[in-house]
Amino acid sequence: MFVYILYSEKRSKYYVGQTADIDKRLKRHNLGNVPSTKGGKPWKLVLQIEVSSRSEAMVLEKKIKKRGAKRYIDSQFGV
Repeated sequence: MFVYILYSEKRSKYYVGQTADIDKRLKRHNLGNVPSTKGGKPWKLVLQIEVSSRSEAMVLEKKIKKRGAKRYIDSQFGV
């Protein structure tokens, strides 16, 4: 499982999600098949974190969303 963060330059927004297949999921976002990200395409993958289970992915996704994707990236990677 992966937790991922996408960025849309068009909307200046981040999107946080989880998936087992990151490539397939990114393609779905960029084809406009995901209603919540349809208006921001193209999306760029800025971070992917591999975790061992779906439950771990859900916890991490919630943590990132609560903190904010940009703040999470900045605090974890000193950007």
